[in-house]
Amino acid sequence: MMNITEEERLADVRRRLSQAARRVCPPWLALHVEDIVQTALLRVLEAARRKGEENPVFTSLYLERAAYSATVDEIRRHRRRQEEAMDEASLPEPAGASRPGPEAATESREIARGINDCLGGLPGARKVAVTLNLQGHSTPEIAALLRWTTKVAENQVYRGLAALRRCLAAKGLAR
Repeated sequence: MMNITEEERLADVRRRLSQAARRVCPPWLALHVEDIVQTALLRVLEAARRKGEENPVFTSLYLERAAYSATVDEIRRHRRRQEEAMDEASLPEPAGASRPGPEAATESREIARGINDCLGGLPGARKVAVTLNLQGHSTPEIAALLRWTTKVAENQVYRGLAALRRCLAAKGLAR
């Protein structure tokens, strides 16, 4: 029987986690796969430490689940960062634009609040599709980002924008 050092065991667990993470990580998040592997590795080692296991044996299924969980958490973190960037205070002012008067600024804030409220009322997938569309992404780009077919992305954007228009009209913000 061959003795395996702690470093070799750790390298093996890391390699297996890396393989699992690459399988479950969406393509648009591929640049963050090493962060996902590191997070999963820390969780796995912390769980073994809490259990008081000297030489824990990690099954492939356990490592798959750890990689999946870390990937889902990274997706959520990524989406939260995108939503925070949509905050009206963080939007850059266009170059050469003059400052709007108080009435125009108030109207803009009301419209932004109305859009955010209406977006919040959309179902999850539709909300994401409409938000990406409003950020300037085309339907094929949305399909690629969300790993949908183009037809699904098109339907989600179309129906989401229709619901957004209805909601804004109900709030008296339609033009």
